[in-house]
Amino acid sequence: MTVSPPEVVDEAFPHVDALRAVGALAVLTTHVGFWSASYQRDGTVGALLARLDVGVALFFVLSGFLLSRGWLVRALAGRPAPATGHYLWKRALRILPVYVLTATLALALIDANAELGWGDRVATYLLASTLVDATFPAGLTHMWSLAVELHFYLLLPLLMLLAVGRRLRPARLLAVLAVLVAVSVWWHLDGAARAGGDRMVATPQWLPGYLDWFAVGIALALASVLHRAGRGGRVLAGLRALAAQPGVCWLLALGLLLVSTTPLAGPLVLTPPTDAEALTKNLLYAAIGGLVVLPAVLRDVPAEPAVFDRILLHPAARHLGHTSYGLFCLHVPVLHLVVALTTWEVFTAPFWPLWLTVLGVSLVAAELAYRLVERPALRLKGRHPLSRRRPGSPASTSAPTSGTSTR
Repeated sequence: MTVSPPEVVDEAFPHVDALRAVGALAVLTTHVGFWSASYQRDGTVGALLARLDVGVALFFVLSGFLLSRGWLVRALAGRPAPATGHYLWKRALRILPVYVLTATLALALIDANAELGWGDRVATYLLASTLVDATFPAGLTHMWSLAVELHFYLLLPLLMLLAVGRRLRPARLLAVLAVLVAVSVWWHLDGAARAGGDRMVATPQWLPGYLDWFAVGIALALASVLHRAGRGGRVLAGLRALAAQPGVCWLLALGLLLVSTTPLAGPLVLTPPTDAEALTKNLLYAAIGGLVVLPAVLRDVPAEPAVFDRILLHPAARHLGHTSYGLFCLHVPVLHLVVALTTWEVFTAPFWPLWLTVLGVSLVAAELAYRLVERPALRLKGRHPLSRRRPGSPASTSAPTSGTSTR
């Protein structure tokens, strides 16, 4: 008699919704800090504002965790890998509609983009600006991270084929993750300069420089899957013990964030860092992202929820997480709008009034984008005309059923 492989039983990670909101708010705050010239004017507080771009590392760690976990769960259960076509279709529906809306608004309404040629506009819509130019157009400069996300989405099926195949072998996966980290280290020390050559392209903002951040998330996914399967050794037990103390994890992350405000991690403004400084900042952010995410994905929620759970699982926090992608995309165009319509000017605007105004307008814009664009688009995720789902394959195999969005 043939025994079928066990059913794939996935789980929810509800804390992740609020973590996405934390990442989006951090990115919004660091941009307001830059526009109000708070980085160097406000001492340690200003330095911390500058380093809140660590929110991007949080996004990438979450992406690595959520998106790789589908492959790991199914490999452990002896099931086929997620269908690549369906996976890519869902990823496209998740990021492209709101991005296209944001790009269209920025290109049409921001005066600095009026003289852009068609080549630049096409590159913008293809999320390819940093591949052919030094940055994205005005109002979209933060989209370099979304371009990195897109390239990771495209790489992940091949990466999982190499690292997992049809059977989960932790040692093989960890070896591949070590290679990803090594590539990031090399990219910061030598690769970016070689790839750029004499061209004015943003090689420091290409995917190879951030593979280690995604690798941290994939490693957490491996730990989560092994734990649920009752496997793992001392390393996993140590991670679980640390995850059981979310306050300690976040205090450690804050300590590393303070270290990142020192000259070890490079300048606070746009002065280019040395290779060593860029690498130091990158590795610190990888550790911070891992520590922030760890208790949300590798800790059992106690019968009596702790403060950590009460805050992150509050309905308002989770809803903010649901709308966080729109908040991330739209807040920089909103910054341009607010400055254009008020008497405030760049580098002289007061931080708190500017922050409150941008946050308020961005939250409204994000809510509208979520209700009118994101949710209608995501209803199409099961209607990919070219996908061929294998018999018994669930419609959603690339991520858990809750907290699935990486933005």
